[in-house]
Amino acid sequence: MTETTWPTSWLKGFLELAVLAIIAEGETYGYEITSQLEANGFGAIKGGTLYPILGRLEEANLVDTQWRAGDSGPGRKYYLLTPDGGAELRSRAETWRAFSTNLTALLKDHS
Repeated sequence: MTETTWPTSWLKGFLELAVLAIIAEGETYGYEITSQLEANGFGAIKGGTLYPILGRLEEANLVDTQWRAGDSGPGRKYYLLTPDGGAELRSRAETWRAFSTNLTALLKDHS
């Protein structure tokens, strides 16, 4: 299976966690987040999918935002993980690892 064939329902299940993990690496903006997702094998994530996630994360106080003027174009909205966002990332990552371990064990005889 290639990165462009992941079922949409799978992407919906983990995309917030992946976005939090990318933002945890340091301040970033939307296009860079989509580039990182693609570089990590998750395919091209469209803005119409990403920006509602970023909005929910901001509304939940998991990320802070800051507008900055662009060097040669429009400004960019940068995202930075809040302390609550870091705690949420750790919690979701732990839950994901447990889920993944259980699913892997279930599928081991079906490969």
